[in-house]
Amino acid sequence: MDSYLIQVNGHGDHAPMLDVHLKNTGNTISPGKAKGRKPRWAVRASEMSKKTFNPVRAIVDSMKVEPNPKKAMISLSLGDPTVFGNLPTNDEVTRAVKEVLDSGQYNGYAPSVGYQSCREAVAAYYNCPEAPLKAQDVILTSGCSQAIELALAVLANPGQNILVPRPGFSLYKTLALSMGIEVKLYNLLPEKAWEIDLEHLESLVDEKTACLIVNNPSNPCGSVFSKSHLQEILAVASRQCVPILADEIYGDMVFADCKYEPIATLSTNVPILSCGGLAKRWLVPGWRMGWILIHDRRDIFGNEIRDGLLRLSQRILGPCTIVQGALERILHRTPPEFYHNTLSILKSNADLCYAALSAIPGLQPVRPAGAMYLMVEIEMEHFPEFENDVEFTERLISEQSVFCLPATCFEYPNFFRVVITVPEEMILEACSRIQEFCEMHYQGAEGAQDLECDK
Repeated sequence: MDSYLIQVNGHGDHAPMLDVHLKNTGNTISPGKAKGRKPRWAVRASEMSKKTFNPVRAIVDSMKVEPNPKKAMISLSLGDPTVFGNLPTNDEVTRAVKEVLDSGQYNGYAPSVGYQSCREAVAAYYNCPEAPLKAQDVILTSGCSQAIELALAVLANPGQNILVPRPGFSLYKTLALSMGIEVKLYNLLPEKAWEIDLEHLESLVDEKTACLIVNNPSNPCGSVFSKSHLQEILAVASRQCVPILADEIYGDMVFADCKYEPIATLSTNVPILSCGGLAKRWLVPGWRMGWILIHDRRDIFGNEIRDGLLRLSQRILGPCTIVQGALERILHRTPPEFYHNTLSILKSNADLCYAALSAIPGLQPVRPAGAMYLMVEIEMEHFPEFENDVEFTERLISEQSVFCLPATCFEYPNFFRVVITVPEEMILEACSRIQEFCEMHYQGAEGAQDLECDK
């Protein structure tokens, strides 16, 4: 009779495992008498899950306030353009998906990086002489958020660091920390329309810096970088030999008096992974279709980054095949007037909101140039009863039933973010209520000092 010994020694926080003897009885192996202590359940969450932290959810979930029951809730907090139904996608977009669904040709698995024909469609849409693209330069993903996740995962190892804008989209930090990657925050300058503080940015680079994230147009700022500023950013990346992860999900969503420049079109040597998708420009965030565009004219990424992205994409076997099948038609047949109409609505709302909030004592909005947001500074010295932007926005909900995100969610306290995709009448009503709220709580210099003395 043969016996087999399996021995795994538990220690620390882990439950002790048993020495187990297995008896060979011919065709089957049956457990023999177990030695050691009695087994016990010890199912624990992974270290990765414990490191995963979404600051928006953490802050919003802790805001345990009830809206004013006498006023209908107006939510200016969620960056989803479909919420109120005033910004539907184009009929050509929905027809494309219906036809693919009816064809029955896209119900199976696709290659993990996407169908070749669909990658060709994306490459053709974004190809230009300044930044040429072929199908092999495109990785299709499950939304832009997965594109960012794959780009981070392929560029950075645990223990390295990435450079992230402040204020900036909270997902960068959420993803990085879950992967054991350190986040270094570089400053954006509200007085310069949210341009990057280039000196501060460069001071953060060290031997462990894996990449620089550039978000343009910006969430949460609604800013759009000029060509010259993008060239300055590229100069820093070139000097420091740091690749760029470009979050360009709001690409081309800029107002008429501004021009969007994809950063890759200005780069001569800095390798760039540009992340985008259908969510915002085509107003279908729930369809979860994104992509990574690999720009590597000097072959700095080489095969290693491409092979790494291929391997990482195999973890979930690619994005939705139905939407893939409709991609070529969506990209190439959506009429230009659809984009123009969307931007016209967003610019009108932005102008209304900016003008209304600019007239309110104690608030300083920063005029946006694109995307779907604007940021508003709270002159906290004039609202001394509130400790910070979180308390300010909590009371705004409880008194006026208007929900704006405190910019602490974006690592930038004493501001709040307004989403401008809501219907015009709702923007005007929300601004009117914000004005009423601020007039109720505003203290001039003398009043604020008196309140501080009373404390």
